[in-house]
Amino acid sequence: MARPALAASLEAVLGDRGNANRVFEILELLAAKEEQDVLCAARTCRRLFAALLRRGELFAGSLPAEEDALRGNYSAEEKYKIWMRHRYNDCVECLSELLGHDSFQVKESSLCTLMKFVELEAECPLVAEQWKGSIAFPRDLLKVVVNGLIPIHEDASLLISRFQEYMEYDDVRYFVMKAVTESIGQVMQKIKERPLPFYQQNVFSLISPINMPNKERDMVKFMVKQDNREEWKVSKLQAHKQAFERMWLTFLKHQLPSGLYKKVLVILHDSILPYMNEPTLMIDFLTVAYGVGGAISLLALNGLFILIHQHNLEYPDFYKKLYSLLDPSIYHVKYRARFFHLADLFLSSSHLPAYLVAAFIKRLSRLALTAPPEALLMVIPFICNLFRRHPACKVLMHRPNGPQDLSEDPYIMEQEEPSESRALESSLWELQSLQNHYHPDVAQAAAILNQSLSEIEDDISGLLELSASEVVLLCFCE
Repeated sequence: MARPALAASLEAVLGDRGNANRVFEILELLAAKEEQDVLCAARTCRRLFAALLRRGELFAGSLPAEEDALRGNYSAEEKYKIWMRHRYNDCVECLSELLGHDSFQVKESSLCTLMKFVELEAECPLVAEQWKGSIAFPRDLLKVVVNGLIPIHEDASLLISRFQEYMEYDDVRYFVMKAVTESIGQVMQKIKERPLPFYQQNVFSLISPINMPNKERDMVKFMVKQDNREEWKVSKLQAHKQAFERMWLTFLKHQLPSGLYKKVLVILHDSILPYMNEPTLMIDFLTVAYGVGGAISLLALNGLFILIHQHNLEYPDFYKKLYSLLDPSIYHVKYRARFFHLADLFLSSSHLPAYLVAAFIKRLSRLALTAPPEALLMVIPFICNLFRRHPACKVLMHRPNGPQDLSEDPYIMEQEEPSESRALESSLWELQSLQNHYHPDVAQAAAILNQSLSEIEDDISGLLELSASEVVLLCFCE
């Protein structure tokens, strides 16, 4: 059907109720094969139902079945509105299916049309008032949109990015969070806990950019325009934080693809924890993430560290878990800067017990025996800084009659408990052996152990070559 013919159908339906059946001429083109026909039909539907909503010509309230309306005791006016409301529902169903169309232009047009309907239903509600003056938001319609944005079998990131402008509305954001939570519960229950990479990535793409308000007075942009908003739960910051927290906890309680663990962990500190009512509820997720291994384990410990120091989490096994990560991989070219950047943070407190710090120094020293030169130039000043923070550990440096090689060393490398590793009984023969290293820079760096250490720590930030933002970037490089 040509564009003029669609315009004629629109004019006929809006001009005379006797032409109501011509709405089918418009709706059927939503299933057309030609992309331009579909786009034109979507635009026409937007104009048609926008006009009908504003004119109050769609039935509002609990919608009777079409057959019941024909047989029931309804006036001609009511029958028309019921019938046209069913056509509106048909249109919404077609547009929701078009969110999965092959053409992005069709997807985008369908999304914008559906969100226009959300805006109009916020102005002209199709649900009955629960009480006089109550505020009605088109939750069911928005739920249709959300479900279309997070399909199970395809990447919808481009369409989700197009949707982000609507998330600036405080009420839209609130009901999107509620809809996402409901969707995750339904979808993940059906597939019995195995990862759904496309679906879970789509959910993450939708929820990770959420910009939560810091204060209630910041919540001023609502799609629903009513005077008594002060009484509306959706206008309360506490309600938003509850919805935000429940959404993330629901998302993270299911097994994730490994790449998603990294993406969640690197935004945890700035974008998730500050907006949760109870940040310590993240401990289950972080414990699971630690078990994944590698860089993910380290990032999970970073999350736990934040909970311990900023949210008073009790987690006595933290340093035991960090100690268990000390293996040859920490000297890997991609991994070492990230590890030492965070390990320096974790071991920064001067209140850590000497036996614990000594265990870290000994295991790092033992692993240094097989590390590449560039890694040794990082770990030697790192160890020296640990001595400066923890003078009680200097017995490792000044034990002339201590062990001189592996066969004499009382330190138990394989012991998982730092307190039982006997590190404080040992010496730093490993680093002393590095004074004879073939690389002159390494030999010179190790020779510092023969001298009296100054109290001022070495600046190792240049050796780590990592800012906080670069730590985030590295998480996506492996």
